[in-house]
This record gives sequence, structure tokens and C-alpha cells, in this order.
Amino acid sequence: MTTTTTQVNPVLRTPPASPAAAAAFFSASLAFHADVSDVASVLAASAADGTDPGFVVLDSRSTASWDQGHVPGAIHLPTALIPEQAEQLLDRSVPVVTYCWGPGCNGATRAALALAERGFQVKEMLGGFEYWVREGFAYETWEGPAEKAADPLTAPVGADDCGC
Repeated sequence: MTTTTTQVNPVLRTPPASPAAAAAFFSASLAFHADVSDVASVLAASAADGTDPGFVVLDSRSTASWDQGHVPGAIHLPTALIPEQAEQLLDRSVPVVTYCWGPGCNGATRAALALAERGFQVKEMLGGFEYWVREGFAYETWEGPAEKAADPLTAPVGADDCGC
């Protein structure tokens, strides 16, 4: 007698959501998140043609982290200071895109929550400052402008975007 062992496919152990549920989930995700490449391309285009990007970028890290490097044009507002300073630095009619160090840090999420609780429209920039630098976008430090070559594991070589 032979015994057949049925191995459970770990990918499908929990079946995929229905297409309608998946569409609702991914649509909601896009309402809460922006990626580094999209933020960078809109900021570059608005700087080139003098238009308003339609959002403001907020760095929620410490002053030491900000000095080490930050997105050009970002507003520096550490998460702990949002309750007392957000009203003076931000306009509720302008969406805010928060970032922190990177995907291993939830500081941008905490900052986004603090802003949303105070009535601001907000998105979190996926990848944070780490992926801003890794994708080869220019940044500012306390010493001035800086830029590093794009990491080929995070950005396409020889192309402006990944085509997604």
C-alpha cells in the first residue's frame, strides 16, 4: 500500500481574496501610500515647470537624522512635535506625504497618524529616506546637496523609471 502525502502550497494555504475584495484593498492602499519614485518625479516636474506639486513632504525624523540627509524641499517636523507645531507649519488644505528612515521603521506611519488625527490629509512615502537615496535621487545634508548612484536592486539601470 502506498501513502500519498499532500503537501500544502504555502502561497495558497490561505486562498486569494475575491477580485472585488482585492480591488477594494489595493485601492485603499494607494489612498494611504505613495512611492519614492512617484514623489521624486512629481517634485522634479514641478520644480522644472514652476508648478505646485499639490502636496508637501514631511520628514518626521530627529534633527540629527535630518542633518545627515533629507528630501530637498521637505519640511522637518519630528513626530513628537506634531501636536504642538503642525498647525503653524502645515496647511490643512494641502496633502502631506510623510517619510522616516525606511521600510524597517514605522516613524512615518506614526507621523501620518498624528497628522490625520489633527485633520490633515496624509499619505506615507513607502521606502522612506533609505529608498530615496538608494534609487539615486538627490538629497540635502547639513553640508549641502548630495547624491549617490542608484542601487540596481532598487532602480532600473539606464531608465528613468521601472515602468510600473
